[in-house]
Amino acid sequence: MKSINLNFKLIIIWCIILCSYGCAPKIAPLQEITKESSLLDKIIERDTLKVGTTTDFLPFTYTNPETSNYQGIDIELAKDLAKSLNVNLLIVKTSWPTLLADLENGSYDIGMSGITINLKRQQQAFFSNPMRSSGKAAIARTEDQEKYTTIDAINTPEVRVIFNPGGTNETFARDNFPKAQLILNEDNLSIFQKIANGEVDVMVTDAIETLVQERIHPELKAINPDSPFNFFEMAYLLPRDVVFQAYINQWLNLRQKDGTYDTIFKSELERIPYLNKTQSPR
Repeated sequence: MKSINLNFKLIIIWCIILCSYGCAPKIAPLQEITKESSLLDKIIERDTLKVGTTTDFLPFTYTNPETSNYQGIDIELAKDLAKSLNVNLLIVKTSWPTLLADLENGSYDIGMSGITINLKRQQQAFFSNPMRSSGKAAIARTEDQEKYTTIDAINTPEVRVIFNPGGTNETFARDNFPKAQLILNEDNLSIFQKIANGEVDVMVTDAIETLVQERIHPELKAINPDSPFNFFEMAYLLPRDVVFQAYINQWLNLRQKDGTYDTIFKSELERIPYLNKTQSPR
């Protein structure tokens, strides 16, 4: 009797196992997933990497006023990324207001433009691992540098705060300076000369940009760039493709570890002083 019961139990167990196997969802082989859906394979197949950049954010991306060529930290890194893939590089001009839309419609494969990680963007796209950290800091005329050291000091009715549209500069200004005179400037490149001319009073932007712009415009001063108003990280903007994201993360990790990133960063910063303030990048 015990033998019959044991056999019966074994039959029941096998039935459960077979039923579970039959009901389990079919999982495609990894090779099938990557080959059919990965942007990485599509880039290699088309032999071209499309990099989206705004060309208005020194030192990451801008147009050289003498050669009209795209230049900057992210432009040089884009060249390195394309080389690692053994494909051609196509620079696609985008803008801060259309950054996500251009990514979603396939205008470019990866956004490389000193892009800030934030949750709104994260809801629609992927990011690479962070490449550096920063924060928002003010820049104003040198004689006014003591006036704008805090958010409260800027957030007053008599202060004219300028910002470019569609990015984190606009978001920060609208969130933190509701009492100030908010002035939307359609491009990022003419803002700093307008501050120098006295047309507006202050801009709050990424700390590294304030340091670069005070070198181009001696009349301006970066205000407490080492103690910014907030903290954020920059990364590369990606479509929702885990295979491509994994490649970008590994490439970035290697370039950070082998010194390539730091070398390019320092080299591009050294180029900045020659830019004449009357020859704003186009």
